[in-house]
Amino acid sequence: MPNSALLSGLEVLLNRLYSGKLSDRNKSLAIIAWRRGLTARTISAFLGISSNTYNAYKRTFAEGGSPALFSRKPSHRKSDDETLKNAIFKVLHEPPSNYGINRTTWTMPLLRKVLGENGNAACPEVIRAITRAAGYRWRKARIVLTSADPAYSEKLDRIHSILASLQSDEAFFSIDEYGPFAVKMCSGRKLAFPGEQPVVPQWQKSRGSLIVTAALELSSNQVTHFYSDHKNTDEMIRMMKVLIAEYADRRKIYLSWDAASWHVAKRLNQNIQEHNAAVANSRAVVVETAPLPAGAQFLNVIESVFSGMSRAIIQNSDYPSLDDAKKSGSSVKTVGRRRLG
Repeated sequence: MPNSALLSGLEVLLNRLYSGKLSDRNKSLAIIAWRRGLTARTISAFLGISSNTYNAYKRTFAEGGSPALFSRKPSHRKSDDETLKNAIFKVLHEPPSNYGINRTTWTMPLLRKVLGENGNAACPEVIRAITRAAGYRWRKARIVLTSADPAYSEKLDRIHSILASLQSDEAFFSIDEYGPFAVKMCSGRKLAFPGEQPVVPQWQKSRGSLIVTAALELSSNQVTHFYSDHKNTDEMIRMMKVLIAEYADRRKIYLSWDAASWHVAKRLNQNIQEHNAAVANSRAVVVETAPLPAGAQFLNVIESVFSGMSRAIIQNSDYPSLDDAKKSGSSVKTVGRRRLG
């Protein structure tokens, strides 16, 4: 290369030498040292590069000067291949069953197999690089508390309105069932002696089972409960009658429960209507319902009482009989007051 070409590129070489990255500094030093007459062995040894790399620098500079020497080479990495990227995402967006695979999710071996069968072979490292660059991550589905009831807001607003304007001669009840649960030795957290390891047999003979049907009056935090053999409409009618008798001094009571089929049965609503018609001309208690949105059991306040009851009288329990378990249920009222009082 003529000296004029070297001089015209000298400014670029010096600029890269002082402010460029390591590879650019090596290129600049190699060319300057070469033009100063240093041997290839000396230059390669000083810069820590191979003779092939040094010769490539010289050849590139001789053919195209500084612009060619410092030009960025197009990437040839497979992870930059747009065709492969599109193929990977196309497969990922389809269920494995579309490719005759009896699985619900993709695994790396299956993904590679399908890609290879469609002419887009790739190693795991390339596939990971492509998916990670696109923001893909393995995530476990999280179970969330949600409701798909289209009337969710309306039902919730009505309950808020009732509670906000609840009168002293009215009562609002959160109602639900707990169980059935087996009466047997139950596990749970307990304070143990040093070296003691509490154990519960995996296989046990049940001493019976219980269902607790309960109602929590929100203004007084009082719990009314009884034991049921089944979860059905008859038990809800029974609860209604128990509450009418227990709160006979009230003008109106509101019954709030989730959307279980026996809570919204026609026969239950018919019983409520018949009761209200029978007391229309008296000062007896009127019954009104305030159902929760479908799939919104998490809004049912009595669930917190059941949670406390479970910790207090079920976890770590070992009742000898069904009757003993029922006797412990008297603490349900106490649990309700402690949890919400």
